[in-house]
Amino acid sequence: MSTIHPTAVIEEGAIIGENVTIGPFVTISSQAKIGDNTIIESHAVIDGKTTIGKGNHIFSHAVIGSIPQDLKYAGEEVELIIGDHNRIREFTLLNPGTQGGGSITQIGNHNLLMGYVHLGHDVKIGNHCILANGATLAGHVELGDHVVIGGLTPVHQFVHIGDFAMIAGASALSQDIPPYCLAEGNRATIRGLNLTGLRRHIDREDIDALKNAYRVLFESGNPLQESVQKLLEESTSKSVKKLVTFISNSKRGIPFTRKNING
Repeated sequence: MSTIHPTAVIEEGAIIGENVTIGPFVTISSQAKIGDNTIIESHAVIDGKTTIGKGNHIFSHAVIGSIPQDLKYAGEEVELIIGDHNRIREFTLLNPGTQGGGSITQIGNHNLLMGYVHLGHDVKIGNHCILANGATLAGHVELGDHVVIGGLTPVHQFVHIGDFAMIAGASALSQDIPPYCLAEGNRATIRGLNLTGLRRHIDREDIDALKNAYRVLFESGNPLQESVQKLLEESTSKSVKKLVTFISNSKRGIPFTRKNING
């Protein structure tokens, strides 16, 4: 049985699952779907066509599903889809998609979005990601799984960030960050591998293979695509192949300090 505070405003047509808790002065739109065992704290707004999965916790004053901040948006039907077991903290702002980006913003499972995080239109986030306070993702940004973005870090539109990557706090990211890498700075550049994250999830043999691949890619001084091709042909590590395939497919480029082969 769900618990709904008498001051909450739930428009006719909204679908509320089992054992949902809805706090004071929450507003839920007619097109919203709220999954079982979800908690929505006071003054949160669930707007538009928004689907929220099971076991989520949405904290006070979050605004979920309000129209995109895109001047091209003209009232067409767009959507925000949130998976299961996410924690969405105070004053977050999550926008749905736009027609030009597929009309859907999508968040996976087991993510933590800390206070004042903003997800722009058409963003895609995988599973087990952490976005610290004030992280801001512009439109069309895509994150893999187990990505960490530090506080007060903006990410430029259309940037892709691979699995297990970490972006340090107060950075400004305008290019793609491959899986397993650590980036920092304004503008952010790759500083090494995210070894702390890797040791929690990946075996030692694969980490050693990634260390070798990192040296070949970013420390050898050879052209990046030449190094990518070499590793694609020679490495047997699935993690290395994921790394170099991501780099090969990058459209915004990979930010790193290029070595001088002659010096």
